Amino acid sequence: MCQRAIRSIVLASRPRGAPVAENFRLVERPCPELSDGQVLLRTLWLSLDPYMRGSMDAAASYAPNVELDQPMPAELVSAVQVSRHPDWQAGDIVVHDAGWQDRTVTDGAGLRRLDGRLAPVSTALGVLGMPGMTAFVGLTNIAEPKPGETLVVAAAAGPVGSAVGQIAKIRGCRVVGIAGGERKCRYLLDELGFDAALDHRDSGLAARLADACPDGVDIYWENVGGRVSEAVLPLLNSFARIPVCGLVSIYSESDTTAFPGQSPSLMRAILTKRLRIQGFIVDDHAELAETFRREMSNWLRDGRVRYREDITEGIEQAPSRFIAMLRGETFGKTLVRVSHP
Repeated sequence: MCQRAIRSIVLASRPRGAPVAENFRLVERPCPELSDGQVLLRTLWLSLDPYMRGSMDAAASYAPNVELDQPMPAELVSAVQVSRHPDWQAGDIVVHDAGWQDRTVTDGAGLRRLDGRLAPVSTALGVLGMPGMTAFVGLTNIAEPKPGETLVVAAAAGPVGSAVGQIAKIRGCRVVGIAGGERKCRYLLDELGFDAALDHRDSGLAARLADACPDGVDIYWENVGGRVSEAVLPLLNSFARIPVCGLVSIYSESDTTAFPGQSPSLMRAILTKRLRIQGFIVDDHAELAETFRREMSNWLRDGRVRYREDITEGIEQAPSRFIAMLRGETFGKTLVRVSHP
């Protein structure tokens, strides 16, 4: 059945601040024999996402905490290698939750079949997966963009931010993206069609953002926190909407204030400008999954949404790419190709 051991990356120790290589360890364990009703999956693609940082801590997070010496969590695209389950055949391609590992034995619960003829199967972890649906849910349920409004999105070259900006453009908004470095900013302008793009490393960010938003900001997509949020706050219009899906700038910090030093100013703005600030977790909105996949598939087919993937080969590279992603050093959806079909 399974001729090789299962290789996985486990949490070796809890990070103090930003994760380091020593927080992870590659381990091997025997691959069990399959029982009736089980399938053996071989991992093709492993998704790396910022939410995983919260899982590494002992403190409660919106994602389940990882126990020491257990595999880091991840969504995977896998191929059915061996099946003793009536619903699954060898060669089927599926997306599922498991961990940083090269094989999975499962009873089939939670598997979703993919059709590689419609789009590359890796997109089930990116633009057609959780990041794309995060953008769709936040815009549909919270931001409610209207033609002519101005939307600002941070981490705009990432998988969530790039989808947010492009969907907002489809819905008639002026879109200002904030990203790290000239290369990412050019990508937003030249390939994704954003109206303006600013480098968050620019010491004059606040002034440049004000110039890029002469009519103020109606929607701020919050997924970073820190100084980007500080620059946006004075520009928010009355009745502005702020969907909050992440705070990557403070995931590894002891001070977890999204608007450092600005709590009084923020509270005043919420009151006087009647702001709507709402956090959300995409998993709470499973009822929108089919609508999202249908609409996003159409936009991809028509060329109205584009995407970029940052691909690394080999499961042993997952820790270093995860660390790089949290530092803003990856470009697009961060993926590890664990094996080939």
